[in-house]
Amino acid sequence: MVVGVLALEFFIEESNSLKDKRQVIKSLLEHIRNRFNVSAAELGELDSWRKSIIGVACISNDQSVANTVLNKILDYVESNPRVAIVTVDIDFL
Repeated sequence: MVVGVLALEFFIEESNSLKDKRQVIKSLLEHIRNRFNVSAAELGELDSWRKSIIGVACISNDQSVANTVLNKILDYVESNPRVAIVTVDIDFL
């Protein structure tokens, strides 16, 4: 069993309040969970208006499959015009 973990830190330029930020994060997390069938949650920068850290976990029997899924999620987030990715970290357990 392989567990792939993706951590993304990003900046939300259009956010002017925690409410704005949470709308963007909630939408992004729901789409990631539903489209890719993975676990995802906001992990850090909870009180910051424009910064956020989310984590995504994918379980597979093959590391290449988990890597492919995590890279597709990264591409999906990069294509979102509302967020700008600051750092990316992919690990396998």
